[in-house]
Amino acid sequence: MGSAKKAIARVVYGSRFDHVPWGQRVYVRPGERFARELQWRMQVRKAPVISLEEFRSKVELGAIEEFIACHLCGETRQQPLFEPAEKKTDGRSPWSYRVVRCPSCGFLYRNPNVLPERLGDLYAKNYSGFLTGDYAEHRQRRYRLTMDAFDPVFTEGNERRLLDFGCGAGLFLELAEQRGFDACGVDLSPDSVEQANQRLASATAYFGAPENVPEIVVGGFDVITLWSVLAHLPRPLDDFTRFRGLLGPGGVLLILTVNARSLLLKAQGSKWSGFTKNHLMFYSSDTLPALLRRTGFAGVAFASCYGDTIEDGTAELRDSQRRRLCRAVDGSDGGNMLRALAFVDEEAIFRWGVGRKVLRLV
Repeated sequence: MGSAKKAIARVVYGSRFDHVPWGQRVYVRPGERFARELQWRMQVRKAPVISLEEFRSKVELGAIEEFIACHLCGETRQQPLFEPAEKKTDGRSPWSYRVVRCPSCGFLYRNPNVLPERLGDLYAKNYSGFLTGDYAEHRQRRYRLTMDAFDPVFTEGNERRLLDFGCGAGLFLELAEQRGFDACGVDLSPDSVEQANQRLASATAYFGAPENVPEIVVGGFDVITLWSVLAHLPRPLDDFTRFRGLLGPGGVLLILTVNARSLLLKAQGSKWSGFTKNHLMFYSSDTLPALLRRTGFAGVAFASCYGDTIEDGTAELRDSQRRRLCRAVDGSDGGNMLRALAFVDEEAIFRWGVGRKVLRLV
């Protein structure tokens, strides 16, 4: 936050929120979330809506990229909103891209997007170094908290078959096998798969696409998990149709991804933490149901994400501030991360949807 904004905030709020991490202030400070929502509505209203042809004429196409229309509704018009970029590269090649909004359904996506056949280029060079470095420091804690949010689906594996799509270095598969799942995973990063198999006792990680792995193609999975994977998929309709086919009767699909309704996105714009180098598409509780409906899922339930430190009790907030944050998250965006449980059929809803607000899609 700039010095001028800090000075204004100090005048308005005094010092009583100085100890609150900035990412939590948008939910805790009185009036903040309403101001951010208004800011977002004004930005959307002012942003021009242009044809795909006009967009093509203004934007340079990269070597592994293609121009696309909205995958959820087919709308070709574009509403350019953001230009995320990395300035401090530490010797690495800088990156930048454009994020547009679909003026028909509100979906946010990168355009130009990455060609599906070149997706592996993003993960071929020591991607496991990222997955097992700072990124992984609190990763298993987040897995546990999300599994708890969808209790009892993940309480006991009972030898149910589980596929972790985009398993990385096997951090979640390790937890899955500990809980008794008959688990396997698949990933496009060869060094990550190698590290995963060194870590695992009973689960197995495979390199490549699911359709190229005989042990996965047979399907019949009770659970498929997508941990921070959905934003990386360039052809989501194809992938989710495949997931629907791999799930057996009563199966569920767990999704954890960045949340395009996040107040932090509305506050930070192009600097939002969800706009990372390899992210391609950005979903919310408004747009994800369209993807699930078009690919044959019967229903979906969402669980608010209050933040890891809030949920594990380590946040340095007063009880009153913690309660205020939770109310704000529940009443607005659902948190900076989107957590969803998709049900493959009515049997799944009956078995795992009890006590949840399930949005039926068929």
